[in-house]
Amino acid sequence: MTESKFNDKKAIARCEPMSRLQSVIGGKWKILILWYVSFYKVQRFGELMRRLDGITQSTLTKQLRELERDGFLHREIYKEIPPKVEYSLTGLGEGFIPVLQTMMAWSETHLCPDYVNPYKE
Repeated sequence: MTESKFNDKKAIARCEPMSRLQSVIGGKWKILILWYVSFYKVQRFGELMRRLDGITQSTLTKQLRELERDGFLHREIYKEIPPKVEYSLTGLGEGFIPVLQTMMAWSETHLCPDYVNPYKE
């Protein structure tokens, strides 16, 4: 009887690094949030609301808090009226930029070949 890849415990073992990454960036909007913050360097809440067509205020708040909790975003609160909050990438978030760029390039090639990227520098 030949050995199947499904009989190999290493082959079916849970991939912990990918599982952890999925738990961090798995939210519907998180990759786009990270993309916009990485491209613009700093984003305010309202700017992200306008860029993320279809997101609700409560969902954006939740996704931002999770990205901050996981160490990808820094939230700067300015004590003024009305309150001003800005989001920027942390060192961990900046380290994720090459992954975002690779994802964008792959998507342009395979999913949107006619897309003209306005974000290319």
